[in-house]
Amino acid sequence: MFPAPEDALKEPNGLLAMGGNLQAKTLIDAYSKGIFPWYEQGQPLLWWSPDPRGVLAPGQVKISRSLAKSLRQQNWQVTTDVAFDRVVRACAAARPNADGTWITDDMASAYSTLHRLGYAHSIEVWLENELVGGLYGVAIGGVFCGESMFNRVDNSAKIALIELDKLLQVAGFELIDCQLINPFLTSMGAKAISRTAFLQWLGKLRQKPCHWPQKLI
Repeated sequence: MFPAPEDALKEPNGLLAMGGNLQAKTLIDAYSKGIFPWYEQGQPLLWWSPDPRGVLAPGQVKISRSLAKSLRQQNWQVTTDVAFDRVVRACAAARPNADGTWITDDMASAYSTLHRLGYAHSIEVWLENELVGGLYGVAIGGVFCGESMFNRVDNSAKIALIELDKLLQVAGFELIDCQLINPFLTSMGAKAISRTAFLQWLGKLRQKPCHWPQKLI
């Protein structure tokens, strides 16, 4: 049983609860209430509901001229749910200027279970049969809760987000939860809204019957 998201701390921004477990039922309940887990190896399990919240509406992803040119020139192949566990492992890999990872083994295992249950999904970007980029997240009703992405080739993470956007539009999703806003997401069209506005939006969409396509269109 989670506290109300509105009870989250202001500093650190959004910290709501500590402890619990990563069972599928717990995670689904958390995402349905606008709460997500985020912690590092050696820390207790931490749950968050930040204010403001980063969001992106399907159909509003920004594509720059240089990115549009890359889309035309590179022989990208994009799939969904073909290599979910590989995408999670790639997202968990060490990155420049970062210490450790928040995607622990327990976290990766938990999302793999959600994937098998039909809640967690991935977008994979391939170049010459190599997995070069991708993202994964959790679908709750008409909301896709983005968790992480990776980029091994210039623009591959952006390609993943563009293809996610197309898929969500076709499937009837109405909101991408970006959790925390950052310059990359802002450049792609994401914006920050109040936690109150986000929870109201989530409340309207979490029961919407959206079905994840088995392949990209």
